[in-house]
Amino acid sequence: LLDCLLEVLRTEDLQKNNEALLYCMGAIKFMSGNAVLLNEMVNKGAVEMLLQLMKQINNVKENDTYFSNLGHLLVQLTATLRNLADLPPARCQLVCNGAISELCVALEQRMNDKDVCTYIVRIFSKLSSYNDFCAALADCSRCYILFLALLNKHQMQQDLVIRIIFILGNLTEKNNQAREQFFKERGSVNTLISLFQTYHELDLNAQKWYHERGREEKNHPKHPSEAEDVLIKLIRVLANLSIHPSVGAALAAAHRIVELLVTVLEYKSVDDCEELVINAATTINNLSYYKMKSSAVQDKKLHIAEMLLKLLMSNNMDGVVEAVRVFGNLSQYHEICDFIMQKKIYKFMIALLDAKNQDVCFSACGVLLNLTVDKNKRALLMEEGGIGKLVDCLQDFGPADWQLACLICKTLWNYSENITSAASCFGEDTDTLLVLLTSLLDEEVALDYSLDTDLRDYHKLYWEREFKPVAEKLLDRIQSHRSCLPAVTITPF
Repeated sequence: LLDCLLEVLRTEDLQKNNEALLYCMGAIKFMSGNAVLLNEMVNKGAVEMLLQLMKQINNVKENDTYFSNLGHLLVQLTATLRNLADLPPARCQLVCNGAISELCVALEQRMNDKDVCTYIVRIFSKLSSYNDFCAALADCSRCYILFLALLNKHQMQQDLVIRIIFILGNLTEKNNQAREQFFKERGSVNTLISLFQTYHELDLNAQKWYHERGREEKNHPKHPSEAEDVLIKLIRVLANLSIHPSVGAALAAAHRIVELLVTVLEYKSVDDCEELVINAATTINNLSYYKMKSSAVQDKKLHIAEMLLKLLMSNNMDGVVEAVRVFGNLSQYHEICDFIMQKKIYKFMIALLDAKNQDVCFSACGVLLNLTVDKNKRALLMEEGGIGKLVDCLQDFGPADWQLACLICKTLWNYSENITSAASCFGEDTDTLLVLLTSLLDEEVALDYSLDTDLRDYHKLYWEREFKPVAEKLLDRIQSHRSCLPAVTITPF
């Protein structure tokens, strides 16, 4: 029977036998819900056949009397392709047979047909999770225009919106060209802002509704809600776009975007919707990287710091790490350093050095480095055992992460600027630090020769350029101020 049905699609006239083709295509669509038959279809060349049929449908223009009726056929066809997209051989055939181009033509011609649009977007959504298809879609310049047009036209259709945003998130995740191309499309940022506002208001209204009926409603909706889900994926797109240097700088200067991101931190707790809050913090962190007078993040830095304090004090470690990262960028400003001291956040940063987590230590150390630029704040490292914890981090992570090792040495360098005696400056950690620096500056000891060549060359580059100059200066400073110490026996690290 399957052979007969496929033969009808292959040979019958599209316009003369439109109704027969429609029922035939409907039968094939239902059959494609069966895993065994789905594989059978791929083996019988159904993918190429369906794309040929789609090409014929696309050649019928809107003013043609058959155009509307063929829309029904296209719904069944795209629904079948969506099922076929689950199979690896079919995905390969879709890429090789120019599916992206034909699907984009159909999307453009059928913009008013929500069903056709939904199925095509579902196909793209499924396939954009795979690197080869995602790269091919990113190279199709017209797709960005079409996705923006659909978002503007069907803004309240959550099922359509969330899939398009998901696709854009995949396209912009690893592809710098895609970030730039999407951003340059006319109205792209305004469309994202409009969507952000719309779904933010929907979420606020839902939250208000449940709050007002809190005593009556026993079962609060599970998170993320539909509105939250859109916001999560939308903010992911913004985070991805902000990685591109010029795009990121432009977004950092977009006050409305920064306001909306900060608003998420204001009205949502990480316990309410973890992914939404962390995505917002991540995006603010990306945008805070850009230092310029027009930066909206810079304008709101104190308010952002207040909001991050709430996240910093949560029990969510991922949230804490993101908050610390933002403080790492913002602590380059005097006002934020004063805020960190006033709220005793620096104690928290020192405590995080004990986390035995490389990323956490890197971010916390970045904040401490910025604080020690101010000579009036350097004494903070003597509190909470800060010096010892920095030395422990250097010992734990130094050979594996020369950037972190460099950061630790710079912090200790700032701290010891007015050193008179190594013992009074570094206390009981002086000997350990001296041995450690001597060991890490020994190339034979420091560089792991078990790594493959590329990785070893990468490590050596950072060791030579980042770590070695700072570590040598710090070692020299300690040695020149240790006359009152007993001799130290140097042993390999």
